[in-house]
Amino acid sequence: MENDKKEVEVEQVAITDNIANNETTSNTDTVAESGAGDDIDKKIIELQDTITDLTDKYMRMAAELENTRRRAARDTESASRTTGMNIAKKFLPVMDALDAALNQTPDDEGIKSLALALNSVFAQIGIVKIESVGQQLNPQFHSAISTVPADETHATNTIFQEMQTGYMYGDTVLRPAMVVVCK
Repeated sequence: MENDKKEVEVEQVAITDNIANNETTSNTDTVAESGAGDDIDKKIIELQDTITDLTDKYMRMAAELENTRRRAARDTESASRTTGMNIAKKFLPVMDALDAALNQTPDDEGIKSLALALNSVFAQIGIVKIESVGQQLNPQFHSAISTVPADETHATNTIFQEMQTGYMYGDTVLRPAMVVVCK
């Protein structure tokens, strides 16, 4: 019987140890599961932050690309406009010569047709004459080179005579008109 008691006691100790080991293991598993859950949550938060950062960078890069496209289009348009204006300025003396020839020989059909053709080309590309005679002096469009006394038919600061025609390309002055102004 004593052997049986010892066996029972050994079994009880073994069972108690086993229970203690299971509880420790269970607690360790719970702690491990809890730690793993925290690690997963941290990883999810890190990934969400990374996604937010990458999305922000993508949006900024897309906006920068669009701004670059617009800037390039604007620069190209500006460059072509500047080139067009420079070419047009080179043709202004030709038009001045034709106007002078028309003033000398107003009945010459060849000069008339040439002036008409050049005026037509100017109109097609957007070059227009600045109206001057009878208009008020506007320093943006006119350059006064001389003055004459005002009389009853011409008011003060009114353009009396145009010495050289001015031209505009769209809304930009290619060359201001040189005028004589009543003072």
